[in-house]
Amino acid sequence: MAPIACTPPVPAPGTAAGLRERARGALLGLAVGDALGAPAENLRPSEIRARWGRITGYVTEQPCGTDDTEYAIFSGLLLARHGSALTPAHVEAAWHEWIADRAEGPFRGAGFSERGTLENLRRGLAAPISAQHRHAWSDGLAMRAAPFGVFAAGRPAEAARLVAVDGSVSHEGEGIYGGQAVAAGVAAAMSGASVPVVITTALAVVPDDSWTARSLRRAVAVAHRGERAVRSAVVIGGYPWTDLAPEAVALAFGAYAAADGDFREAVLTAVNMGRDADTTAAVAGALSGATQGVSAIPVAWATAIGPARGRCLPSMAGHHVLEVADLLLPTAPADPPPPPLPATSQPPEPLTPLPTVALSPAALQTAGPLPPLPTVAPSPAAVQTTGPLPPSSSTSQPTDVVTPSPAAPQPTEPLPPSPSTSQPTDIVTPSPAAPQPTEPLPPPLCSPLPAEVGEGRGSGERSPLVGAGNAGQADGEGRS
Repeated sequence: MAPIACTPPVPAPGTAAGLRERARGALLGLAVGDALGAPAENLRPSEIRARWGRITGYVTEQPCGTDDTEYAIFSGLLLARHGSALTPAHVEAAWHEWIADRAEGPFRGAGFSERGTLENLRRGLAAPISAQHRHAWSDGLAMRAAPFGVFAAGRPAEAARLVAVDGSVSHEGEGIYGGQAVAAGVAAAMSGASVPVVITTALAVVPDDSWTARSLRRAVAVAHRGERAVRSAVVIGGYPWTDLAPEAVALAFGAYAAADGDFREAVLTAVNMGRDADTTAAVAGALSGATQGVSAIPVAWATAIGPARGRCLPSMAGHHVLEVADLLLPTAPADPPPPPLPATSQPPEPLTPLPTVALSPAALQTAGPLPPLPTVAPSPAAVQTTGPLPPSSSTSQPTDVVTPSPAAPQPTEPLPPSPSTSQPTDIVTPSPAAPQPTEPLPPPLCSPLPAEVGEGRGSGERSPLVGAGNAGQADGEGRS
């Protein structure tokens, strides 16, 4: 099968108010088209004219939707529950919970594809095997596909993906393609795309040589010639079943194109062509409702649509399509976050005191020259070499100097610093009269420590006080 064409660019979705207007137009348009087309279902145009002339409005006293509306509500509620995370398992569980495992309504599950699906599910078959029945090519997925376009407004490829997940329980092949074309078309219309772009988008998500694509192209090619030309280009004469997805979807897009997206004309064109008129008018109503918004639907038609009666799906009784439309819209935050307080009114954060760490030679080179070191008491090694210094006349307390025992071994290398080396000691300055040592003094106790100490307690870490320009140089690593 030929590859699917690239989806044409569609406008970005508009404001929240605009999206709500189009979402409500799409689903209310679906329900209105369903109710308008229901009396003409399975009739030929000549039979319609013989009964009512040309249908221009409701022809029953109490118009209401059929299985098309109730299944659209069913799929919309399921999508609102799971969103883009929808899986075949979710769909199968919902069919059991809301349909298969409950008492049936008067329509007993609606069309042939739904009946076949329910029988397979009740026998314990799971998706996609549950979709293997004689009517997997029906328009049963197309009739409930509009909510996926509403949910994925401006994202036709995502709408097509999600509706295929939903349809995997009940449809195959052309039945899936019909649903994808409708979902993608509604998604494009939700973003304000023109009628030609909506049609091109629908064709882009189905295989180019599929029956659905060929029928759709034939329908829109002759749409300018009116409904009779559209019907002649698509309908298979003499075929008894009117719920073929390639036929019904093509008739709906043909009516939409013939009316140039006008809601009233699109729906009435689909109704008066007959065949599966409730589905073709529902799809045409969803496309044109998303294109023009809910305000384009005549008030008399809109007010006749109430909550679902549950004649097909008792579990859907009481739900309204407008409620579902609102559930499928993106949720806006309830309240905007408060503005930040002025910087002057915020108390400063407490500063964490930095640890006192001796600097390495590399840090000393970077930070610049330090002030001269004070004169300190000689080390024990110096005391042994030069003898004790005489007490200074100006010193009231001698420096705390510990003379090592004569028997103690002398270190051959500098001793590691004690924990107290990072803190200054009580230094006593010798009197000027003190005798000078006869030999040079060894390095003072507070002289710069070896580089290993400044790089972090033997762990290989650098001191946090090392200058930024020298970062990484002490251990031989550079930073890019």
